[in-house]
Amino acid sequence: MTPTRDTVLLDVDGTLADSTYHHALAWSRAFARFDLTPPLWRAHRAIGMGGDKLVAVVTDDEVEARLGDDLRDTWEQEYSRILDEVVLLDGARELVLSLHERGLRVALASSGKKRFTDHVIELLDLPDGVLSTVTTSEDAEQSKPAPDILGVALRRAGGERAVLVGDTPYDVASAARMGAPCVAVRSGGYGVQELRDAGAVLIVDGPRTLITADWDELCRAEPPQGSDDPQEPLPH
Repeated sequence: MTPTRDTVLLDVDGTLADSTYHHALAWSRAFARFDLTPPLWRAHRAIGMGGDKLVAVVTDDEVEARLGDDLRDTWEQEYSRILDEVVLLDGARELVLSLHERGLRVALASSGKKRFTDHVIELLDLPDGVLSTVTTSEDAEQSKPAPDILGVALRRAGGERAVLVGDTPYDVASAARMGAPCVAVRSGGYGVQELRDAGAVLIVDGPRTLITADWDELCRAEPPQGSDDPQEPLPH
């Protein structure tokens, strides 16, 4: 029998917080400040990977080499201006609490900046001890779809095997690369079929639906073969 999983890793942006489109808008405004005008859909389709990868994916390697760090700094400024508009997705707090009550270790594993993740933690307003750990972009060298952040989160949580809850194909791939299944919520703006094709083991509309999910079954799930190789969502 496959050993059960003892830890649930939760992505933050687009999974617990309704922030995906705020990030896309902030990136669009950052590009515009350097007279770059990639269509907004391209920024949206790259949300979920780390900012260290996003610039080259949305534009090209030349822009990354020339302006990458400046664009990331500008994105941070633009996102800070709208941070107060970011709210939790319906059921986010209740999901975290329910997972903890089931006896599972619960950790946040985000590719975002620490101070932006801290804002979501404040909104969650959880009792002490509910979260086993929180990891952000500063805790790993490689961002999603690399599995580094997930591995750090699992290790710091003191768990042995994990399930990830995320909202993008990058989440599915990063989980699979550490041998973990990914449950996907649609609140990041990806469609059911592309999340299914990426290898998500369950797809739901948002966090509230997951409160009553069969977590015993999900904790025995395995990532499908090939889900560690994300499909390219941004063909040039």
